[in-house]
Amino acid sequence: MKRNNVIVVGAGPTGLVTALGLAQAGVDVTVLESEPAIVNSPRAVVYHWAVLDGLDRVGILCDAIRVGFTNPELCIIVPKTGERIRLSMSALAGDVTHPYQVHLGQDKLAGIILEHLLRFPHARVQWSSRVVGLSQDGAGVTLRTDTPGGPVELDAGWVVGADGGHSTVRQLLGLSMDGMTWPERFVATNIRYDFAKYGYAAANVVIDAPYGAIVARIDHTGLWRCTYCEDDSLPEETILERMPAYFSVALPGSKDYELVQYSPYRMHQRCAERMRAGRVVLAGDAAHITNPTGGLGLTSGLYDAYVLYEALAAVIHGEVGEDVLDRYSDERRRAFLEHASPEASNFKRMVYHAKSDAELEAQLAGFRDAARDQSLQRLIFLTAKKLETPSLVRGRPAA
Repeated sequence: MKRNNVIVVGAGPTGLVTALGLAQAGVDVTVLESEPAIVNSPRAVVYHWAVLDGLDRVGILCDAIRVGFTNPELCIIVPKTGERIRLSMSALAGDVTHPYQVHLGQDKLAGIILEHLLRFPHARVQWSSRVVGLSQDGAGVTLRTDTPGGPVELDAGWVVGADGGHSTVRQLLGLSMDGMTWPERFVATNIRYDFAKYGYAAANVVIDAPYGAIVARIDHTGLWRCTYCEDDSLPEETILERMPAYFSVALPGSKDYELVQYSPYRMHQRCAERMRAGRVVLAGDAAHITNPTGGLGLTSGLYDAYVLYEALAAVIHGEVGEDVLDRYSDERRRAFLEHASPEASNFKRMVYHAKSDAELEAQLAGFRDAARDQSLQRLIFLTAKKLETPSLVRGRPAA
């Protein structure tokens, strides 16, 4: 007998939005997370305007804005030329519902989604549950997990693997993760520093080789995210020793800062060979990984979730055939390979690797023109919408 419940592996925003959408559709859903609670290390902090409709559709946007804040502006800072090129999402006004981005730590967003999810009696989260085995047949999937209480087996009709770039679910399926790894690592830092005093906007792209950075205000307490790049061959264990040298050059004024948190990340451009294997479907970083320049990684994951929860619920309710999940795999892989990955790669090269004056001038020309022309600003901000794919069951955009 076929089972209709779903287990979502991974309690990041992609997994939790998928679970919330399924719960809202009346599907019995369990989230498994290997960590004992939501991870609060420095991760995503700015959410593109293009994903906000989807957050609104599952009912969490108002809470996200209440806990975080909205920001319509992006500032391109070029230390070499002294330029501050300001672009505004107000260019999208009249065309989109939410012409701004939302700033909010990823852990805070996950907490909001979790609160909404647990309002449903047919939804639950099991922490400290690490998947160690997977088997499936035509009726469903069995997961073997390690928990503080010992080994536990769980059965489900369907499993969604949203357990990140090192996805155990993907590895147990034997799916390859094809692509490349950059020779640099990112260091994401949360610091207290008065960037606003030096003319920084709430969201900034600092174009400079080798001191480029993405700088964004996280909250109203003076906490900022500064993500920079370093050679991946340098020892990870000595990042803290090298960090003061970076900030001694990169900070725009006083060198007095407080480091609150930091996380190093290897950077990849990789995609799973497919995002569905029988009754197991992948989403987010478990399915595709991009360097985070431009914020297109979580954007891609949220777009996965918006399409997937709707399609999977329709399969479970007998409204569409299972082949819709193959279409999900094809469409979401295409969006990543044709748009998210190349766009993020180009953005990374622009921010961190424009080493010659000619390269820098070529990159800045478009931003300078856009600062004078709202129609060009509109085109720049519409780029994130290319990562979206339509609903597979209702003939309308998924977000």
